[in-house]
Amino acid sequence: MTHTRSLLFLGYGYVAKATAARLSGQNIKLSGTTRSAAKASEMALSGISPLINATREELRGAVETATHILVSVPPDEDGDPALPLLRGLKTPALEWLGYLSTTGVYGDAGGGWVDEDTRPEPAEKRSKRRLQAEQGWQAFSKATRIVRLAGIYGPGRSALERVRSGTARRIVKQGQVFSRVHVDDIATALLASMERQDVPGPFNLADDLPSSQAEVIGYAADLLAVAPPPEEDFETAEMSPMMRSFFSSSRRVSSRKTRDALGFELAYPTYREGLEAIYAASV
Repeated sequence: MTHTRSLLFLGYGYVAKATAARLSGQNIKLSGTTRSAAKASEMALSGISPLINATREELRGAVETATHILVSVPPDEDGDPALPLLRGLKTPALEWLGYLSTTGVYGDAGGGWVDEDTRPEPAEKRSKRRLQAEQGWQAFSKATRIVRLAGIYGPGRSALERVRSGTARRIVKQGQVFSRVHVDDIATALLASMERQDVPGPFNLADDLPSSQAEVIGYAADLLAVAPPPEEDFETAEMSPMMRSFFSSSRRVSSRKTRDALGFELAYPTYREGLEAIYAASV
């Protein structure tokens, strides 16, 4: 980075925190929005200027002066919460805007592969809202880059923690697979995109081994040298409507085109390397 830049996190969550950690000590001013006083204190201790419960005017001012923006606030039933507040805003300083979406916008592929050229066909309401939000942010600025994330995991948020806490379940549905991506690989991709503003996206972020939920939980239990939770048949297992909806579609997500275009490789090409690294850091 050759000149002072400013990165605004619209929503300071798990991915934003991992991205900020990678930028610590670099010539870039970091700020972020939050509704939590505790999180604001955490941000301040990390050198990130918090905007707590920002007013419309404060939000517009922060966006107007930012050179980089990472949006991780999900849409609600009324759509994207930030876009209506920013309508008509000029952003002369903006070089890059990353919108964190989901590979759920591709819908059900019957276990087949999807990639960056696959036409989104979301079925779930939440995924339809994500696609609408993508389109809104794309229209907001030519600097927008859409980043579609598979299931996010990493330190403090993995199958290992669920097995340790006794909350892990092994739900078995024939032919069902999910794609995943380690949070550190997401941060790597975001920084690569910031440096390669000539690459328009959309970008998929997923590892190379789509797998069943039961398989990942079983591997975590093996690492911890404990018995895995019993298998539960999807058809008869008790679960919330939200959890059941996650099993309504099955797809294998390729991120090969994204990695080739941005020039990086995954540090954790499968969930195995990812879980092994998390485990090693915890013992």
